[in-house]
Amino acid sequence: MVPSIPLNAEPARTNGEASVGTLVKEVTTHVSTLVRAEVELAKQEVTAEVKKGVQGSIFFVLAAVIALFSLFYFFFAVAEAFNLIWPTQQWAGYAVTFGIMIIMAGVAGLLGYLKVRKIRPPERTIETARESVEALRRGRSDAAASTS
Repeated sequence: MVPSIPLNAEPARTNGEASVGTLVKEVTTHVSTLVRAEVELAKQEVTAEVKKGVQGSIFFVLAAVIALFSLFYFFFAVAEAFNLIWPTQQWAGYAVTFGIMIIMAGVAGLLGYLKVRKIRPPERTIETARESVEALRRGRSDAAASTS
């Protein structure tokens, strides 16, 4: 939940009552409030997405560690495979260990991928920023039309 930043209350007045300085002050206040609200919303959404990314990257690190340790067993399996002169076939045990560790690394990598895949762009921030830009453009074109 993103906390809201309240806008200042609009005083009731009739047309032509406010001076240009007062209007500029009000516009500046509203734009400042709008920018602060946009920044706060973006900060909240990006923080949530970064947390998802960190959680997913933990699984990638786990997969990399398991794969590196698996190489140790792989090399033992290769060495024992070449050592078939002995009647006991110890290399098969090393090969099975290597296979199990690779499967574990694959599962951890898949879990990391599934976590990272859930990361989304800050859609609400993008939408409200577009709306703000459009409102400012309309306000600028309305102001230009009223002075002409």
